Amino acid sequence: MANFLGLRQSEKTAFFIDGANLYKAARNLGFDIDYKSVLAKAQDGCQLLRASYYTAIQEDREQDYSPLRPLVDWLDYNGYAMVTKATREFTDSQGRKRFKGSTDIELVTDLFMLAPRLDHAVVFSGNGDFRRAIEAVQQMGVRVSVVSTVKSSPPMASDELRRQADSFFDLADLEKIVGRTGGPARRSKDDDVDDYEDDFEDEFDDID
Repeated sequence: MANFLGLRQSEKTAFFIDGANLYKAARNLGFDIDYKSVLAKAQDGCQLLRASYYTAIQEDREQDYSPLRPLVDWLDYNGYAMVTKATREFTDSQGRKRFKGSTDIELVTDLFMLAPRLDHAVVFSGNGDFRRAIEAVQQMGVRVSVVSTVKSSPPMASDELRRQADSFFDLADLEKIVGRTGGPARRSKDDDVDDYEDDFEDEFDDID
């Protein structure tokens, strides 16, 4: 099998996982990510300095349980560096209480802080807003790979981000490698939004 995500044994590497974006990409492709396998393959394939997972978490006083919390806790206890931020509550145009949050700034900040120690950064996101940050890190001598998908409907990876990356790995091609057995059935456009996405609104369109 080819090297996982182009990893090289000699390279100091870090993973930067945009949790909401990666979850949506995998869900649209019809599988769950096996994070235990991802971490094990990364540790075998390179000098992994850190694998960071970024996500906003709903903090609703009327709801003690967040459907995202079990995943966050598991990752925190199993080798991932967790970077979380509370969502902000707002009322949409139909009078419904919704939540919105973004950890984009945290991911970019960590990317820049670690860059001087890295040979390779792997960014799990298709968000085109990261293009300029990736370009700047590349100018510091860091090789940057992006993991997302253009094979979902709609595609999750922006074209400009794919062009900027040194390497692009489509999540659809990695299903047999990083997919968790017993994952969800493939969803249609008419399926109800699940608990994870109810936990916070699309973090690409943050509010003031």
